[in-house]
Amino acid sequence: MIRQKTSANLEIKKMNRSNIYHLLRNHKNLSRQDIARELRLSLPTVIQNLEELQDEGLVRESGSIGHTGGRRAKSYAIVPDARIAIGIDITRNHITVLAVNLEGTIVYRTRTRVPFQRTDKYYKEIGKMVEQTVSKVKKRTKAILGVGISVPGLITKDNQEVFYGKILNFTGATCSEFSKYIPYRTALFNDANAAGVTETWLGGIEENAFYLMLSNNVGGAVVVNGSVYTGETLHGGEVGHIKIHPGGKDCYCGQRGCVDAYCSATVLSNMSEGNLEDFFQKLNMKNPQAIQIWEEYLESLALTINQLQTLFDCTIILGGYMGEYLDPYIEDIRNRVQALSSFDYDKRYIRVSKYKKDAIAAGAALDYITEFVDAV
Repeated sequence: MIRQKTSANLEIKKMNRSNIYHLLRNHKNLSRQDIARELRLSLPTVIQNLEELQDEGLVRESGSIGHTGGRRAKSYAIVPDARIAIGIDITRNHITVLAVNLEGTIVYRTRTRVPFQRTDKYYKEIGKMVEQTVSKVKKRTKAILGVGISVPGLITKDNQEVFYGKILNFTGATCSEFSKYIPYRTALFNDANAAGVTETWLGGIEENAFYLMLSNNVGGAVVVNGSVYTGETLHGGEVGHIKIHPGGKDCYCGQRGCVDAYCSATVLSNMSEGNLEDFFQKLNMKNPQAIQIWEEYLESLALTINQLQTLFDCTIILGGYMGEYLDPYIEDIRNRVQALSSFDYDKRYIRVSKYKKDAIAAGAALDYITEFVDAV
């Protein structure tokens, strides 16, 4: 009985500590009294937990509150840089490495053009970029939580191997290969799922949504109850291989008519020597070829979104590289989808991602941030 009571008390203490920390993460600059009132805790309990969190470097005094005379109450906030995680985005021609703090803020970023190769030289370059990133942030943090590596492929449940990697022809590549020169915990992540995590964390994503990644390849993340659902065989969300034009363009998967062949960002950027921004500049200048390509792109995108909405009946979020450019066109996209729909939806269910850049690399890092924050 005594042992059970002690265990219960420890659980309550742990819960109080966690609730205080999470409250401060969501609401900056709260006083002890604010915390006690919000969480319905005694003031001594709040004070004790704040002192412990301060001793661990996770919480700090952030100022004072009150302007009505008398002694002003101290306010508290989390220390965002107390821990940092590293995120990497691997693509066919580039490596992006960034550092993310406990608030999900990118505190450092570097990007290098390096064609992908499964070689020791390539993995050394990754290690070098990680080392450079850590050197830039190590003075501001107590510890690096880990390194998440996002890739355009499907990943085993233990985050250690690529079991489908046709885009970069790297099926079978392992986390130990990529992390050969990285002296931290590492894990592999699918690029679309990583981007979906970022939108969930920082973009105010709804409880249930489908994140449509429109980058140099097309992917998707199914978000259910705020978490990414990967499916029974880890193929969940692979919208890029839904056939919208049977017998149409060749897809890298070996089939024809897939969404990827019609809705990837390269469909547009190929007109501008691989530069997506240049394509939209041409479109804004009423270039006839750009207008024609854009019309064909929107037709296929609308078909894709309509199928997703019919299947999932949830918010559809348009992200990836295209997310940076779609805001001016969202109403046109909504109208095109509505014209195809068999049902009368509120067309505002389609929106552009709020996290415009580096969502993939950030999502790979945020897995470690989430793990740490949940354990506080």
